[in-house]
This record gives sequence, structure tokens and C-alpha cells, in this order.
Amino acid sequence: MMPIRAGLYLRDERLTVVILPGRRRPLQCLALDSGDLPGTRLKSELETRQLKVRRIRIGLARPLLTVKTLELPPTRGAQLSEMVAFELERHVPFPPEDIRFDFTALPRAAKGSPLRVLVVACERRTVEGALRLLEEPRLKPAALTVACHGLPQLLGRVPKVRRAVWAHRAGGATDLVCLNQGRVELSRTVPAKDADELATEIVTTLRVIDWNDCETIWVSGDDAPDFIGAAAFADLAAQVSAPPLKPAAQALIRQLPDEDIGAGMLALAVALGSRRPTLDLLPQDVRPRTVSTGQLVTAGAVLLTILLGVGVIVGQGYKQHRYAERLTRAIRALDPEVRSVEGLSSELAQKKRLLETIQSIQHSDVRALPVLKELTERIPPEAWLRTLNMDKQGIEITGQASAANQLIPLLEDSPYLTSVEFTAPVTKAGDKEQFRIKAAWKSVPAKPADVGAKPQPPPPPAAPATPPPGPRGGTPKPSPPAGATK
Repeated sequence: MMPIRAGLYLRDERLTVVILPGRRRPLQCLALDSGDLPGTRLKSELETRQLKVRRIRIGLARPLLTVKTLELPPTRGAQLSEMVAFELERHVPFPPEDIRFDFTALPRAAKGSPLRVLVVACERRTVEGALRLLEEPRLKPAALTVACHGLPQLLGRVPKVRRAVWAHRAGGATDLVCLNQGRVELSRTVPAKDADELATEIVTTLRVIDWNDCETIWVSGDDAPDFIGAAAFADLAAQVSAPPLKPAAQALIRQLPDEDIGAGMLALAVALGSRRPTLDLLPQDVRPRTVSTGQLVTAGAVLLTILLGVGVIVGQGYKQHRYAERLTRAIRALDPEVRSVEGLSSELAQKKRLLETIQSIQHSDVRALPVLKELTERIPPEAWLRTLNMDKQGIEITGQASAANQLIPLLEDSPYLTSVEFTAPVTKAGDKEQFRIKAAWKSVPAKPADVGAKPQPPPPPAAPATPPPGPRGGTPKPSPPAGATK
């Protein structure tokens, strides 16, 4: 949806308001007298027509302002503003403290020529009176300009005319706007009642602005057809015609009331004006915030810099991602070899641990293999060993046998053991006796390689002795435990 645009054309006796609600709603034109509370009436009309307008552009009639072209020495910045204010005091009929003005530089005729500026000035109460009209309807001003300077906004895309004079009639007066390549260089208000007076005023204006090659004269507004075909313009070298308006502007002008077509066109031109007019009499503190061309260029440069930075970061990230993918593929290609090396390393570690175990056994004081061999040969086949503990002091065995007391002499005859004795009472478990025997070393067992002779066979076993009764006199009959050593 297009935003609502509104323009107010202010004259001494009345004001004209044009509102453009959008494409689907027709143009609204209001004509209000300035003497009967126009602010209140404007608020009532907006509420009745259900138009929600936030900002409105104000265009002042040309007689309410002073428009001058000043020639100044070359200067810039704040000095130029001070020089314009100083020079303007000689051209306005009110005190300097009451001046409200704005100016813009005009193109120079030649290199080295004086600086030419177009100045628009009015009295302070004129600006305050225009802003006071917006207090009752609670509207915010978008711009405060010269109404006739907005007429070029209605022109279409036609071949550029270097110099043209636009004569616009509204309310019995005629505004003459001098355009140089579509840019306003001067404007005047002349009380021309007929074509002869208008032709004379145009010649005077051309003489004032020093134009000898005006190409065309455009006439618009009230009674424009009667002036275009007048014979008074025959002596002028310029061609007299209607302005080449763009089609959209022509469609909007056809919606304006015929009885006030001149004021309606000025209000329409004000409504269609630029967001940043060249000449704006609004105080700086009430002007809407707009983005200038320089700010847009700066923002574009910043945005381009950010995009380039993001592009560099993304490019580096993509490059690193590609490098990581290549590295991953290389690692996957080496994975079988790595696993093979890891397997060899694990196998080597196991062999090292086994070697360390063997070396620790070889360097220890107690040789387990000769003792195990000796016990295997001396203990009867029907006996079972459950546990065997060896240390530097001796050994301790537990197990089951048919006659546990027969194991004592058998172990006493061993060349390695002495002081063989029971460390716990012998208990009955079925047809077996459970025992726990402890013995000290008689001599340190030699290495298995040093054991040359076969030990003597053990003496015949003694008669079986009666085992001591169990803890409660019973004789349990457990079977040999799983994992017992024979």
C-alpha cells in the first residue's frame, strides 16, 4: 500500500489541501477559509473522510515570500550561510532577527565567475502561523517550501528543455517560474489580468534573469487555454504551450475541482514534492529525519565492507572445510596401517609384560617351579590342594585328603621344607579330611635348570590316624571343590 501523502497550499485568504490516500481511493481536495478556524475544520474534514494523515507538506504562496538570486564571492560552509544572511538584510523589509531563510547554490555560468545562490526568505510569523494550523489536527510538518517551486514535480519524461518559463495562474495572480534544465533559478508573482500583460511580464522577467534564449513558455492553471492561443505571445521567440505533464499527474489533475484548478495544482505539486526539498523553511528541530545521498553512499560503503568481510570469513571457512575433508580422507586411507601398528604395539606390550614377569620370577629368592614339582611328587594322588601360598618364610597349603596326618611326614622329608605342622584343626568332609598346613623353608629352592638329581621317593605312608572330630561332632560329606589342585 502506498503511504498517504498530503499537501497544503497556504494563501492569505484561504488554504487548499490535497490528500492522496492511495491507488484504490480517489484524490481528496479541501478548500478552507483561513478566517474561520481552519485547523479545526481541517481536523473535522479528516475525521469525516476517515483519513489518517501523519505528516503534511506545506507550500506557501509566492507573495508571502521573498525569492532572490545573489552573487557572492567564492566561499563554503558556515561562512557562506553568514554571508547570505548579511547580504539578505538589504533585500527584505523586516528586521534580521525575524528572517527565516534557506538557500541553494546555482550552477556557475563560467569558470571563475561569482558564486550565485537562490535564496528564499520570509518573516518568522509566517512560518509560525503555518505551523500553528497543524496543532489542532495534530499533524506533523514534512516540509515548508514555495508552492510554485514544486511544479516541476508534475513534469513527465520529455526531452530536456534547457530554459523554460512556467506561468501558472491561481486566484487571479500568475506565478512565473524560470527553469534552467529543470532547476528553478528564479520565481516571481505578477498581477497579469490578460495575455498582453502576461507577455509583458514574461519579457521583463527574461530581462531580469538575463536570458536571451528562452526556448519555451508553459501556461497552466486557471483559464490556461485562453492564454495559450493569445496573439500577444506571437512576438516572443519562445513557443507557448501547456506543460508536458506526466500521465499520472494528468490523471490526478482531472480529479481536482474546475473552479479552483490553479490552487489545486499547486497543492498537488506540494504533496508530490521531494522528501528533501532544495529550499526548506522548516526549523531544524521539527524537520523529519531523512537520509541524504551522502549518508546513503556511506551506508552502502559500510554494507559493502561488511559483505566483503563476511565473504572473506566464509571463504576462509570453506577453504578450511575443504582442507579438513582432504585430511580426513588421508587419515582414513592410513587407518588400516595405523590399526596394524597399534596391534603390533599392543602385542609388543604384552610380550614386554610377560618378559618382565619371567625376569621377576628368575630374580626372586623363591623358586616356585621346583617347589611345585616337589609337592606334586610327594602328595598322594587322592589328596587335593585348594590353595598354595609361598613367601620368603615358607609355604601354606589347604586342601582335602583321605588321611591328612600322613601329609606331615611326607612334607618333612622334603629337602626344601621343615617345621611342618597343622595351623587349624582337621575337619571331616564326607570321606575326606580338610586340612591347613604350614611349613618353613629348609633351604632356598634352586632354579629349575640347577635341579640335577631326582629327589628320593617319599617313605611309605604311616597308618592313618583318626581325624579329630568336627566342630559339632558331625561328619559332613562334601564333594571335592571345583578347581582343587591335585
